[in-house]
Amino acid sequence: MTPRRSSLLGVLSAVVLLVAPATAATTRNGRVTAERKTELEASALIDVNAMRAGLHLAPLRLSQPLEEAARSHSLEMARAGFFAHESADGEAFWRRIESYYPSRGYRHWSVGENLLWASPDIDAAEAVQSWMASPPHRAILTSQGFREIGISAVHLDVGTGEFAGEAVTIITMDFGYRTRQ
Repeated sequence: MTPRRSSLLGVLSAVVLLVAPATAATTRNGRVTAERKTELEASALIDVNAMRAGLHLAPLRLSQPLEEAARSHSLEMARAGFFAHESADGEAFWRRIESYYPSRGYRHWSVGENLLWASPDIDAAEAVQSWMASPPHRAILTSQGFREIGISAVHLDVGTGEFAGEAVTIITMDFGYRTRQ
């Protein structure tokens, strides 16, 4: 059995408040392929909602805009070989999410994000367990304020940059809440 290396970075615990089938993506040079892990995404939603039910919290609904935000970030990190809440160009996580999950027209708007990468793989239960062991990640997963979630999981056989040529699985979870009232 080969040893598993897992890395978790801290989450931006600040929350912004205002009153299928597998797919592949390649880098510009065509050498790195990121495969979407749809089964891992589905399992993660089930495991997060089971954990929340055990804590008597409302389940999170899957949101297509948040899912698109999460997917774009997972793929960007995979393509550029970095791991951070900020986009490759330095854009704040909440601004990136807002481009998919707009605040305009809503009286209340809030978003959060959890990230994780593991080499070579991780399953949903291990991911949720890792986040629950980290106070800032746990706070986001167990927030009563969030109502929606978008999940993206991608796998690279050979990661670049920060992933140092290793096989890696990257998971992005974007959380949101917005109301017009």
